[in-house]
Amino acid sequence: MPMNGLSELSSLIDRFAPEDGSAPTALPRLHLARMTSPTQPMHSVQQPALCIAAQGRKQMILGDRIYTYEPSNYLLVSADLPVVGCVMEASPEKPYLGMRLDIDQSALAALMLEMDRNAKPNEAPGSGILMSPLTGSLLDAAIRLLRLLEDPCGAPILAPMIEREIHYRLLTGDQAVRLRQIALADSKLSQVNRAISWIKQNYARPFRIETVAAEARMSPSSLHEHFKAVTAMSPLQYQKQIRLQEARRLIVGEAVDAATAAHRVGYDSPSQFSREYSRLFGAPPMRDAERLRAAPEIGVAV
Repeated sequence: MPMNGLSELSSLIDRFAPEDGSAPTALPRLHLARMTSPTQPMHSVQQPALCIAAQGRKQMILGDRIYTYEPSNYLLVSADLPVVGCVMEASPEKPYLGMRLDIDQSALAALMLEMDRNAKPNEAPGSGILMSPLTGSLLDAAIRLLRLLEDPCGAPILAPMIEREIHYRLLTGDQAVRLRQIALADSKLSQVNRAISWIKQNYARPFRIETVAAEARMSPSSLHEHFKAVTAMSPLQYQKQIRLQEARRLIVGEAVDAATAAHRVGYDSPSQFSREYSRLFGAPPMRDAERLRAAPEIGVAV
């Protein structure tokens, strides 16, 4: 991988993300991040995306699986996953600089039809997070996408073409089979994604695994097996993560008290909510909220 390519990518991110934290851009699917010091672990739900660390090092944790990415590789997320992320290597002299491009699943499916690739829809999906070496062609396309931030007139016309090229590079790279499964309606990964979508929409309600399995068009045993392979957790554990992260958003972002947040996300027992919240986030709800309000830069999402 050409070092001057990484240098240019770092320079572009440094220019368009001048402050610590995550920075949206004029391109709706492109997000940038900068951090001048390592961060504490931050919980979030990451949607399908390509993540590149142009400088520094970041860690993403999914269940009991740990992924560390740096400029020599890229990270690909293939489902909506509750993850814990933290920047591991950053300093004022050499900040962490990263980019995230959300995957356009409809554009991906259209490109696959044009390529006429014979994906294997029934192949086991495997983990929802993948890592591969960052190739020169993928790096070059990423640089050209960021250069469009300097061209507000041309960006709306040219960005879809470069995003399409990035999709193409991914579809012909190391993770081609897994990426194709995102767009195939009858793939095991798409079936798991249907279950994930249903749980996210109904997280505050109790559910039976048979109901989710029917939504995913799988048997309960098959859903449990493939859901755990993708997310590193069971459907019920996934629901709990979504509940607690939404409760945290309500408490921190909307100043809702802990009892109200617990009720809104589906907990009948405030004490059980407090115990599970503390176990996940490391502090009781209100103390955790005070900590986050005092240090909003505690985590970075890219």
